[in-house]
Amino acid sequence: MIKFDERGLVPVVVQDVETKEVLMLAYANKDALKKTIETGYAHYWSRSRKKLWKKGETSGNLQEIVEVKIDCDCDAVLYIVKQRGNACHTGNYSCFFREFDWNCEKM
Repeated sequence: MIKFDERGLVPVVVQDVETKEVLMLAYANKDALKKTIETGYAHYWSRSRKKLWKKGETSGNLQEIVEVKIDCDCDAVLYIVKQRGNACHTGNYSCFFREFDWNCEKM
């Protein structure tokens, strides 16, 4: 049902259940999705470290799953979560704290 890409990954958008704020974007493989459903806590696939990780496992900033949805094309997943602490590794609540800038060096 889920359309994984050629690397076996699907993008996961994460949304706060209370504020509806988009917290982050990450990727999951089949194992990460299974762990998420089994445990009730968000799991992802780290593309840089090439391993499964549980969000907040070391920081304590856990994401408790309230609901998991899939988009109409079956190629993206939405985790609706109860966020404990900050979602972003920078210390911000959401990873989407910057205003768009055409002069961004990474573009």
